[in-house]
Amino acid sequence: MLRPLLAALSLATAAAAADDVRTPLTDPLGSGMWSYHQKELLGDPLDIRFDDRVIVQGPANAEDTVNVPLLVDATAIGDVEEIRIFADYGPIPHILTYHPGQAAPKIALRFKIDQATAIRAAVRSADGAWHVGSTYIDAAGGGCTAASHAYASDDWEERLGMIHGQVWADTGRARMIVDHPMDTGLADGIPVFIIETLDISDTQGQPIARLDLHEPVNEDPAFTLYFEPDATPEALRITGRDNNGNDIDGLITVAGYNG
Repeated sequence: MLRPLLAALSLATAAAAADDVRTPLTDPLGSGMWSYHQKELLGDPLDIRFDDRVIVQGPANAEDTVNVPLLVDATAIGDVEEIRIFADYGPIPHILTYHPGQAAPKIALRFKIDQATAIRAAVRSADGAWHVGSTYIDAAGGGCTAASHAYASDDWEERLGMIHGQVWADTGRARMIVDHPMDTGLADGIPVFIIETLDISDTQGQPIARLDLHEPVNEDPAFTLYFEPDATPEALRITGRDNNGNDIDGLITVAGYNG
């Protein structure tokens, strides 16, 4: 009796596994690099699917290749643990990873682009699945190999790591800009010099969100984070560190906040 029972269980397990196997993903943008990044940046193909609920918005043509605006909105997914943003044909594909934590899974940013490419936002939900949204941005190129403009200013070192921005509680938005050259290491004779992490917390030090930055993030990186209006903090502390060991520490607040 034991052998037939084990055989039946084995067949049932195999059938269940067969039902779970998805057909290979067909990239809606037809990029030749999708299958490579799918494996290198996201892992198990069984846990990845293209999902129209992940909204990725950028310009059709990048007029300024060192400051390309992008909006990623994954609020329709629900319980989001991280968002990985990358460019299929970037010399350094990974742009950033956002851990929204207590913030909404939605972020606006700017980045450098080196050529026409598909831009992806891969959103990992609490069940471990990846939901991928995409857009295509045309570009003349050269954004990632351009030298920073910061060095033209005599006081750039004094401003390094300074934080500017504001919280708008009525609309649930927080905008922050960090002064930093964000050198990719691809410009002749200029080594990599980038912010690696930015942690966002409330004034009591309770974690709210985290950003892991990579080389394609723009010079003087700018981010907009989103919250439920009735749950928007009145102030956000931003701390971080660049790859040369320089610390970043600053506060952005609602206008008129004196806490």
